[in-house]
Amino acid sequence: MSDDQQLYITKFLKLESAGGIFLMTAAVLALIVANSPLKSYYDLLLNTPVEVRIGALEIAKPLLLWINDGLMAVFFFLVGLELKREVVEGELSDKRNIILPGVGAVGGMAVPAIIYWLFNSGDAVAMKGWAIPAATDIAFALGVLSLLGPRVPTSFKIFLTSLAIFDDIGAIIIIALFYTSKISISALLVVVLCVPLLFVMNIRGTTSKSAYIFVGIIMWISMLKSGVHATLSGVLLAMFIPLKSHRDTSHSPLKDLEHDLHTVVAFLILPVFAFANAGVGFAGLSVEQFLHNVPLGVALGLIVGKQVGIFSLCWVTVRSGVTTLPKDMTYKALYGISALCGIGFTMSLFVGSLAFEETGVNRIFDERLGIIFGSLISGIIGYLVLKKMLGGER
Repeated sequence: MSDDQQLYITKFLKLESAGGIFLMTAAVLALIVANSPLKSYYDLLLNTPVEVRIGALEIAKPLLLWINDGLMAVFFFLVGLELKREVVEGELSDKRNIILPGVGAVGGMAVPAIIYWLFNSGDAVAMKGWAIPAATDIAFALGVLSLLGPRVPTSFKIFLTSLAIFDDIGAIIIIALFYTSKISISALLVVVLCVPLLFVMNIRGTTSKSAYIFVGIIMWISMLKSGVHATLSGVLLAMFIPLKSHRDTSHSPLKDLEHDLHTVVAFLILPVFAFANAGVGFAGLSVEQFLHNVPLGVALGLIVGKQVGIFSLCWVTVRSGVTTLPKDMTYKALYGISALCGIGFTMSLFVGSLAFEETGVNRIFDERLGIIFGSLISGIIGYLVLKKMLGGER
């Protein structure tokens, strides 16, 4: 790994950790507001109708959906940029660094989904949320890891980040395959036409960020109208952003955009999303609601499923000789990181909104209860395990 790559990774991890702490603050604030006399204003704000009209083209949604469909498209754009950079020249460009986090991510998505299925297989509406506990919130997880201070080896953070990237790939595939509504062929055709245009721009060496973003906006609107979830336009656009300029190889449009967006996403977009989606009101909450199969399946999927899925598959892979543990990592550390991956929060809330926002069913459950409780317990377990392990090394 070059010095430039090490410096980039260090800056990235510091920003993600700080963003995770900011994210926690936004989530706590949402819970406080939702359980105070301000709740009516909170609900009024999120349900405020926002409309954009240009001729016959109209986009009319409540503010909450502008946040979930619009701002989160920018988040997924950043995820796509990070993914492309990592695969081309980062940690994931070396096959030896792919095997363990890749295997861990598969286990960390499959086992939580199975646990959720065991609780909800008899309820067709509830089964729409099967992917909720499969997600990992990298910013939140790194934020908890940062609370342990400089004792945490960089290899722990890189492994956690790599695993979360594979987790994000899985989430993108799940959203594309399972969380789409009725398809509009005409709108989807516009998206299809945007792809070769972006390809031509890329191979011709176009480096104008505004040109790519202009096409990206058209693609986002078309995705929104097509029935395929609009956030996927962000990932698709990112795949065509050049990593290097043809004229000046020292200039990277992709890294420039990544640098420009990191702070905005970490300190504005994700906290705003958390504030808008984490406001669960506990007034009048019954035991039946809390122990309903949906929040229970989500919570146990995050707490038990992530630990079992990630740790067991990684353990089998290492013991079978296919690969080795990263530098400075022990099985106890692997278990602690597996627990931290049970912090689903942002991604779980996002998948939950896709799963249940359009069911049209008057639900007695709130999946956010399971997400918040499961993420909280997972974070505490991971923190305590790693703190004990790292404390014993001093």
